[in-house]
Amino acid sequence: MFASAPTSLHLSHQAVFGVGAKRQTLTRCRPLSSSPGAAQPANANHLIQTLCANGRLARAAALLPGLPAPTQRTYESLLLAAARARDAALAAAVHRRLEADPVFRSDPFLSTRLIEAYAALGALPAARQVFDETPVKNIFVWNALLKALALADHGDEALARLADMGRLGVPVDSYSYTHGLKACIAVSASHAPASARVREVHAHAIRRGYALHTHVATTLIDCYAKLGIVRYAESVFAAMPERNVVSWSAMIGCYAKNERPADAIELFKDMMASDADLVPNSITIVSVLNACAGVNALSHGKLLHAYILRRGFDSLVSVLNALMAMYMRCGCLEVGRHIFKWIGHRRDVVSWNSLISGYGMHGFGPEAVQVFEEMIHVGFSPSIITFISVLGACSHAGLVNEGKMLFESMVEYGVTPRAEHYACMVDLLGRAGQLDEAMELIRSMHIEPSPQVWGALLGACRIHGHVEYAEIACSHLFDLEPRNAGNYVLLADIYARAKLHNQVGVLKELLEEHALEKVTGCSWIEVKKKLHSFTSVDNKNPPVEQLQALIGEFVAQMKNQGYVPDTGIVLYDIEGEEKERILIGHSEKLAVAFGLINTCSGEVIRITKNLRLCEDCHSVTKFISKFTEREIVVRDVNRFHHFRDGVCSCGDYW
Repeated sequence: MFASAPTSLHLSHQAVFGVGAKRQTLTRCRPLSSSPGAAQPANANHLIQTLCANGRLARAAALLPGLPAPTQRTYESLLLAAARARDAALAAAVHRRLEADPVFRSDPFLSTRLIEAYAALGALPAARQVFDETPVKNIFVWNALLKALALADHGDEALARLADMGRLGVPVDSYSYTHGLKACIAVSASHAPASARVREVHAHAIRRGYALHTHVATTLIDCYAKLGIVRYAESVFAAMPERNVVSWSAMIGCYAKNERPADAIELFKDMMASDADLVPNSITIVSVLNACAGVNALSHGKLLHAYILRRGFDSLVSVLNALMAMYMRCGCLEVGRHIFKWIGHRRDVVSWNSLISGYGMHGFGPEAVQVFEEMIHVGFSPSIITFISVLGACSHAGLVNEGKMLFESMVEYGVTPRAEHYACMVDLLGRAGQLDEAMELIRSMHIEPSPQVWGALLGACRIHGHVEYAEIACSHLFDLEPRNAGNYVLLADIYARAKLHNQVGVLKELLEEHALEKVTGCSWIEVKKKLHSFTSVDNKNPPVEQLQALIGEFVAQMKNQGYVPDTGIVLYDIEGEEKERILIGHSEKLAVAFGLINTCSGEVIRITKNLRLCEDCHSVTKFISKFTEREIVVRDVNRFHHFRDGVCSCGDYW
């Protein structure tokens, strides 16, 4: 991709600007008059600059045509103001005046500012035109174009321009790499090429000595986080000689986004302990709140809530939205609703989406639909996420008719259904047993069905034991997600319940042949401000044996009342007693037992599970909640289950 720039040119650039020089250097050195010795209308220039600073752009624009000699600072003020105010007409007017200005029409500094203004306004063709017509293209002009292309999601073009810089001998700097990396993961690029491109730019930055620059390394962490390559992000973070709050935040966010919330919380603790002067910013706070929500770490979330109040972060709606979502995802729906009311007139669409999603996760479908209607009534336009949240709420509550009407109404709000919306509808229809209609909906899709869509159908087939549609779903899933062992396991489960044991054997052979491993079941519980995790693996250490013994006692009492362990979900070809022993070792049962032993009587036990709650664990937890007179809240990958007095809030519909 890259050609190496001549070393002499590179050294010359460093000598003039310094490695990774900032634009402020050029700003300080730029001339402030249009030509040496010429008399300038200082008052008029100063007036326009003042009007721009105060947002009075119409008046400033009106004065520009009559100004005989605008200064560089006047042009800059107008362009910055146009970008801030999203005023494309003003930017175009300044551009025309610059083209007619014999002093500044070739000024690379103003070309840079003009490209940046057009980029902010989404006018990429105009930005390209300015770049092409700039006779002297210094590093700042090139970087401005790279940034514009990355912002516009023209990743391929940005990388081609970056390659041109090497070919033409333009010495790249740290900002060139930053913009190039962002271009690699532009949404127009598919996942696999994006990963290869990021690694290629990373390797080039290493060769040129820029990979450890703080903002390059931070961008690398962010890129690898978005691509899900956590180990690369960890490697970059570990090698950084200096870290600022943005670097720490990027790594914390990487863990939070990639299903490692416990690591995100621990890294946040390390950050706070590393430097007393290192103060988290709002992005850090939001990432840690998301991590707390990810593992039901309510105590940590409450401590963070106190920190938010002390530091004044409660003035930021983004933080309050994350705080609200944290409480609701930790099972505290009432607290989440209180924060929603607290936000008041500052609410944005994310606030409404969070409340709708919270109701949906807890099984309050009618309430979620009511909030959706209230949101429309007060003047908010629903977003793509809004419809995903409200359709998901309908699915969890079995509100088939309401879901259909909402899905059909999307076009009225200018929202085109995406794969996620179709997946919600397939899930809604499938859970309700309307599998034929779900299949018809898939066949009628105007876009190619995604893995989420076929996965929703497969999940419904498992609930209702529909072998034919399950095979159709898996015929697509095996092509779309060849490394996802979960699809094989789900189909094997469906075959096993249908007593099609030969087909179960075939799937087991395929799993072994392709070396695919099912995602290990994992459950988390927070006790005394410390997170504990349990996995569904054979563990012989004494604490786990103690937990299994306690669960065994409950199971024995349940059997006396007619309970029969659901050994059908164990696909191993082993004796029934051994299958029962495996069931007792399920991670959520171990977490429940640990909570019973290590918490006080009457205290709510809160557990998070990374997979769907199995039928046997659901039955056992209902019994334990009644026998021990304890409330147990379990959040699985789909929804919340509130167990009280032998009854679950899901009504056995999940």
